[in-house]
Amino acid sequence: MGHGHGHGPPYKVPDASIYKVADAPELVEVERALARRGLKDPWLRNEVWRYNVKQFSTHRSRLITFLFKGFPIGFAAFVATIGVEYALGVDYHGGHGHDNGHGDKDHGAGHH
Repeated sequence: MGHGHGHGPPYKVPDASIYKVADAPELVEVERALARRGLKDPWLRNEVWRYNVKQFSTHRSRLITFLFKGFPIGFAAFVATIGVEYALGVDYHGGHGHDNGHGDKDHGAGHH
């Protein structure tokens, strides 16, 4: 069932103790800001992985990857489509106001 992606059982869930807020300076600042208000976020540790640049890259690079993941394939399909249309002689601009394609050349006369 894993389809060769390495996601099949047994799943390896990392131990939560490997994530420490102290390893993410951004989250340390959040923790301090909360402490100044007398608050604490017990789940802050769950966000540490997002700031592990070595393992998960930066937020910006993850966003760019997300937005442009299919761009190379999409662009190749676009170029192939243009090539095929050119090879087949597809013309989207011809025939405006001359022959309406219905075989009636008088129909629409004077509407140029």
